[in-house]
Amino acid sequence: MKKLTNKEEEVLKILWKLEKAFVKDVLAEFKEDKPHYNTLSTMIRNLEEKGYVSHTAYGNTHQYYPIVEKEVYRKGFMSRAITDFYSNSYKSLVSNFVNEDKISVDELKEIINHIENNK
Repeated sequence: MKKLTNKEEEVLKILWKLEKAFVKDVLAEFKEDKPHYNTLSTMIRNLEEKGYVSHTAYGNTHQYYPIVEKEVYRKGFMSRAITDFYSNSYKSLVSNFVNEDKISVDELKEIINHIENNK
């Protein structure tokens, strides 16, 4: 999968939420930093070129919908992040969360119990 910009990812999240939408519908979902209509339309077409989105044409109007499932994207995103930032080490990832107080000992114990119970 081709890498997305932050704005493209934001648009894709909106399309996952809406399931099917016209550009105006996507634009209405932006709370702040609303892009210009034409800019948003270009971003959605870029998502289509990258293989994340497709459309149904109604004359000159297009209704867009995601063709990559959220879970598939999440797995790819996490895999790239772990490879790029943690040398492909899940241990390093978890250690980073511990060092930055993002995960507690109790949560780690829950994770270990989950792993042990699923083996």
